[in-house]
Amino acid sequence: MRHHNTKRKFGRTKNQRNALMNGLVYNLVKYKRIVTTEAKAKELRPQVEKLVTKSKTSNLHTKRVIQSQTGSFDVARELESIASNMQDRNGGYTRIVKMEPRKSDGSKMAYIEFVA
Repeated sequence: MRHHNTKRKFGRTKNQRNALMNGLVYNLVKYKRIVTTEAKAKELRPQVEKLVTKSKTSNLHTKRVIQSQTGSFDVARELESIASNMQDRNGGYTRIVKMEPRKSDGSKMAYIEFVA
């Protein structure tokens, strides 16, 4: 039974899932908007929102925590600038917009972006 197992597995092992999410976080922070499957976007949203909330308090400790979670110090620097624009928001930093299905396999597509 899958009681309390809310995370999606994406047919990958734990290390592959973590690498996938780290890559998605990195690209979302770098490009501010990415196109991915709907399931990956829904799984990515809480992770990114927690990172933005952490980066609102800008100090060395939070930068190091974000670096340890994402594996990149560049993400911590970029998130600091994103969080400075969202100081007055109490959440809801990202938006998921559904798109038409992918032609090759029909999977549901969406783009996820930061709310301006």
